[in-house]
Amino acid sequence: MEPGFLNLHKPAGWTSHDCVAKVRRLLGTKKVGHGGTLDPAATGVLPIALGRATRLLNFLPGDKAYRAVIRFGLTTATDDLEGAVLTATPVPTLTEAAAIAPLPQFLGPLSQIPPQYSAIQVQGQRLYDLARRGQTVAVPARAVTVHRIEPLHWQPGEFPELTVAIACGPGTYIRSIARDWGAVLGVGATLASLVRTHSSGFDLADSLTLDTLEGAIAAGTFTPIAPGVALRHWPALTLGPDVAQRWRQGQKVPIAETALATLAPAPGLDGPGDTVRIVTETGAFLGISAIAFDGETGTHRLHPKMVFIPAG
Repeated sequence: MEPGFLNLHKPAGWTSHDCVAKVRRLLGTKKVGHGGTLDPAATGVLPIALGRATRLLNFLPGDKAYRAVIRFGLTTATDDLEGAVLTATPVPTLTEAAAIAPLPQFLGPLSQIPPQYSAIQVQGQRLYDLARRGQTVAVPARAVTVHRIEPLHWQPGEFPELTVAIACGPGTYIRSIARDWGAVLGVGATLASLVRTHSSGFDLADSLTLDTLEGAIAAGTFTPIAPGVALRHWPALTLGPDVAQRWRQGQKVPIAETALATLAPAPGLDGPGDTVRIVTETGAFLGISAIAFDGETGTHRLHPKMVFIPAG
């Protein structure tokens, strides 16, 4: 099977692992992975890597976007509608203006406490496993970034709802935003609905449902998204045939300053860990590597950070 990526539209009620297992069966391959867990109740973009492209998942863009519905007056054990109700206090007098007022508090760099029911590990155990056993542990806060929150719709009622569009960095829990939003207002809140509209460079409008994928595979028309397309956000470094061959063999190869200059406007190419996309003179994608400065020789060298060599 040709390696690459799949922009899957995850259905409600499926875990991310369920989707991976289904794709494995449809494509008849074991080498399938996903790029960012979605809760079972959530729907939307679930990036899937196929074949050797699983080695490249960590190099996909990290930012994500969601459409979320926050329900006020209700709190649950899981911070969404999947968990047991902890409190239910109608707040029919809550206005749209009052509900939106805390929005600025959830923008920018934040210190966020993930939900008790989450996949984060504490002392080697998943939080959701501990929670299901009735064990409540102190969940360490984590640094996240929210780039944008846009109110979309207000639904008044005993348990009013605010629909928002959220763009954020990796690791952000939208359930935590909903929970904390209600806490700021003093009325409590939980996440009523969540759709991931963008993830790892993939958009919801271009995603495939499992049914559509199955039909395309049966018809022989399914083609994975090429790794070079999915990773085009990295600056490209062109290697000639001889240098490319040495790099593919795992050798550290020197990189001329003139070649580094072609990577502009990417900043900071004078320190370890600078990531680049390796391409041939014809533009074919070879893989991902890192540029580091060799203090002994006073030159920049290219060495494998994550090598991906397409079939053939």
